[in-house]
Order: sequence, then C-alpha cells, then structure tokens
Amino acid sequence: MLTIDHVSMEFSARPVLDDITFLINRKERVALVGKNGAGKTTLLRLIAGEYQPTSGRIAREADMTIGYLPQVMLFHDDRTLREEVMTVFAGEDEARFIAEMDRTIIGLGFERKDFERPCSEFSGGWRMRIELAKILLRHPDLLLLDEPTNHLDIESIQWLEDFLKASPSAVLMVSHDRAFIDNVCGRTIEITLGRIYDYNVNYTRFVALRKERHEQQVRAYQNQQKMIQDTEEFIERFRYKATKAVQVQSRIKQLEKLERLEVDLEDTSRLNLRFPPAPRSGDFPLIIEDLRKDFGSHNVFHDVNFTIRRGEKVAFVGKNGEGKTTLVKCIMGQLDYLGNLKIGHNVKIGYFAQNQAALLDENKTVFETIDYVAVGDIRTKIRDILGAFMFGGEASDKKVKVLSGGERSRLAMIRLLLEPCNLLILDEPTNHLDMQSKDVLKAALQAFDGTLICVSHDRDFLNGLVTKVYEFGGGHVREHLGGIYDFLRTKKITNLQELEKKNPSTQSTQNTQNTDGQPTVNRQSKPTSGFSGALDYASQKAAAAEKRKKERQIAETEEAIAALEAQQAEMEQLLSLPENQTQENFRKYETVKHQIEQKLYEWELLSES
Repeated sequence: MLTIDHVSMEFSARPVLDDITFLINRKERVALVGKNGAGKTTLLRLIAGEYQPTSGRIAREADMTIGYLPQVMLFHDDRTLREEVMTVFAGEDEARFIAEMDRTIIGLGFERKDFERPCSEFSGGWRMRIELAKILLRHPDLLLLDEPTNHLDIESIQWLEDFLKASPSAVLMVSHDRAFIDNVCGRTIEITLGRIYDYNVNYTRFVALRKERHEQQVRAYQNQQKMIQDTEEFIERFRYKATKAVQVQSRIKQLEKLERLEVDLEDTSRLNLRFPPAPRSGDFPLIIEDLRKDFGSHNVFHDVNFTIRRGEKVAFVGKNGEGKTTLVKCIMGQLDYLGNLKIGHNVKIGYFAQNQAALLDENKTVFETIDYVAVGDIRTKIRDILGAFMFGGEASDKKVKVLSGGERSRLAMIRLLLEPCNLLILDEPTNHLDMQSKDVLKAALQAFDGTLICVSHDRDFLNGLVTKVYEFGGGHVREHLGGIYDFLRTKKITNLQELEKKNPSTQSTQNTQNTDGQPTVNRQSKPTSGFSGALDYASQKAAAAEKRKKERQIAETEEAIAALEAQQAEMEQLLSLPENQTQENFRKYETVKHQIEQKLYEWELLSES
C-alpha cells in the first residue's frame, strides 16, 4: 500500500533520516518509536506529503487516502462542534452518517450538550479531539497519528484503542503510551541515528529484542574501536620506518575504506535514580471532609470525603474537566473551597503542575538549574540524571530560555526529583516524557518512601505504582481500592451497562474513610450553616467577577494562540522550500512552537479551573 524507498532527509545539511526503506501493508498497525528528535514526526510529515525527501521516493497506491493528526494544528473558530465535524461529509448524504458521528464524538469524551458549542470555546486538547474525530470519520486507508493520547483521558484512550483495533485502516502512530501501542500495534519500527530497525512484534517484545540487538551492536562497536586504535598505533609507530612503508600505507587505506559503526551509547536504562529520603510526616498527610468547590453557578465537586495515609500512592483519574486539577489546587492552597481540608503534621509538599515549566529561571543553563537544587551524593550523578531525561552532552549547557515546552517540562520534573519532600503531587507528569524517561521516573516513584498523589491518564505508568484510585466524575470523587487495572476492570463492567451515560451514576454510595478521630482544620473555608447549594450574595458577586476575569483571560489567550499558529503556518510554508532551510529560520520556528506550547499551557489551566 505504501513504500518508503531509500528515503533520506536533511535539514541544513544535518541528516535526520538516512537511506531508510520499509513497506506498510493494508490494515497493518505500526508503532513508530525512538527518542525525541530521532525523526519520527519528520517521517510522518514526509508520508503525509508536507515534506519532500532529500533523496529517495515515497510510493502510494492509486487513490490511497491518508489521515494525518499532527501534534499542533490550525482550527476554524466560526463553526460549532457539530458543524466542524460535519464538514467531512460535504457532498454526501449526511443523514447516513449522523449516528456514526455521534458515537465518535461521544467516544472521544464530548457530551451531547457540547455539539452546538462554538469550537472557539474549547481548549487546545479538546480541539485536538475534534480534529481526531474528523480524521476517524473519513475512514482513510492510512492513519498517521502523532501522540494521539496526549490530551485524552483514560476512558477516551480505551475507546480509541477499540476503534483502531476494529478499523480497516492501516495505522502508523507515534506514542509514548506503552499500554496503548502494545494493545493496538503488532509491529514496531524504531528510528535511531537516522536509521530504522523493523520488528514484526508489539512494543513489549520489541524492548527485549532491542536490548539483545543493542548489546550486539555495542560489542561490535567496541571491537571495531579497538581495531582502529591498534591500527592507528601501528601506523604511528612505524610511519617513518622504510621497511614498514608498505604495511603502513596498507593500514592507512584500510582505515579510509572502513565503514565506521555507530551505536547509541547513551543507554541509561539501568540508571537507578532515587529520591532523597522523605522526612517523616504525620500518619495522615491529607484529610478531606465534605469538600465542595463551585465556580459561580457551576459545581465542580461536592461532598468529597477521603483520607490519605502516610506512604500511600494514589491516582486521581477521570474525564478532563471533572475537577482533578481543581482539587490539587485546593490542596495547594491556590483556590478557596467549602468544607474541611487538613494538611497533616510535618508535611512537605513537592508539586509538579501542568505549567511547572513556566516557573523555571530562563537565564540558567540546564545543568545550573539542577545543580542549584541537588544536594549530597546526588550531585556526582547530575550528568547521568540529565542524560536519562535526554539532556546528555552539549544539551546540558543550553539556556532554559531556548528549550521547547516539552524540554522545560522534563527539566522541571528532574528538579522536583531532587528536592526533599514527603508528599509528592504530580499533575500529568508524563505528557512530555519518552518511554525511557518515564521508566526512570516510575522506578524512582516506586522507591519513594513518602506519599504520592498522581493525576495521570497513562495506565502503564500508573500500573504497579498506585494502590488506590480516586475517580472524578459527575461532581463526585469515588474511591477504588486496588491498582489502575483493577479499577479499569471494574469500569469496563460498569460501562457495558451504562454505555450512554457519560458521568458516573449519582445514585452510587460515596466511599469514605474514617479519619480515626484526627482533628480537622477548616482552612480557607466559608460558613456552611444553612447551605442549600447556592452561594450567598457576596460570594456570588465575587464569583461572577472572577468568572468575567477568567473569560477575559481565556479570550486574550485564544487571540495569542491564533496569532502564533498563523505565524507557525507561515514559517512551515517558508521552510518547505530548501533554500529557506537555514539555522536562523529553524531557530525562529522552534521559538514560535515554544510560545504556542506555553500559551496552550495557559489555556489548559484557565479552562480546567
């Protein structure tokens, strides 16, 4: 169906892909993996026709259709959600597709009441879902998906898994969600050092085979390096001896003709990164009683009751917008609320927010940022730690201000790892980490002897890490004992019975924990006497003012994103011509991308709160 024939790609004489060849057959589902910067997105854009290869060719079957979901895209704000999705049926009998459209949109997490909302009201993550819905409804012969799960919650990821497994389309996808690609893809193509390695197995099996291949490559590389060293020593020793002139010239020619082996030696898979010992906290780092949070007339959650004990590792899960980040902000004292929320004795919180990257000192280098907070023996391993999170070599000397949004997020995560705390709160910590970095972080969290609250949609990351799950939905927070897959098995049964219900039933009994008589403190709370679900007049007035301010901030952020995305589109058009592919233009393009990522962070935070 698709042939990649000896394709090479260079940017400003810098090779990204080097003479790669492979085929994709009909209905195949292929995972494209490799480190950030290896060339995965470049390959997708070549196949989509956005780039032209420096050499080689990409052959497609006649009448073959391609659906491409990039990480960043342009949107039209003048249509409703329904109108935007309906554009894929232009010129066809739309009535035949209405039911399928509804199933797809709802499967991706929207509710029926969203159908008539303008697209301009949705955050960047929800707009990505709109674009994904349009692509899926076109039923292309080949789906190209670049990080499709980054803005999806767990239920939407499960729906997308089932959709792709049942779809007749071939799939080539980039994803750092190991469970997702394991469940969908039966073939794995790795890009490393500009070359590809093709494995007809899923990702888990690929990891084992790659380890064997890497060990063989390292041995071959080391043998060749020893041969080169011995040859160079022979040449140097006998260079000026007339009796050895023939042998010396022969060895020189031998080295000139030698095809030098390359191997990715930055293998940090065995790096043992540990948190500093957690200072001992009280038995109950967090106690919540009858907690309620409203934004104006909108109730986010109510009657929330639970206790987290010292040493527990728990997950906050649920659809986007159901209050996970809002509750975290209440815990951090960034939002007021009604009810009781007590932070326990001697609790030291380490917090990774979704906008944590924006708080870094832009004038420090990567190394300085980490060196500033590292203490004790860990300081001797800073270079190793940075390498594990893709800041090896010269990258550690970059200024923070030149880093992309994803790079800043990784750097902020490293910094958090090194600061002593006993309650870690992580809000979507894996969105910008590749699989190797996620493995390093997960191992460190498993060994962490403090308490952990993790907001995440990454099932593989949560698996084996948390022993309790708090589900957010329908204004409630429900406790589920067991790991993430215990929770998912329970939800799968529930979902079969309540397939059309987008929020958990409000009839379910609320799970709570006994606080064992521990005293609670009413921190930042408001009087609840006679509370009937409505705020008093003063609170309503303040909430209305806050809502107007938030709406103004969202509108300003939307305008900034639209302007930056237009600028990015212009830069991409410029860079499509070889004569414009200069270092300066690429630098400008990366700067615009970084600015868009920052504004999207702001958008997500404003929309979530």
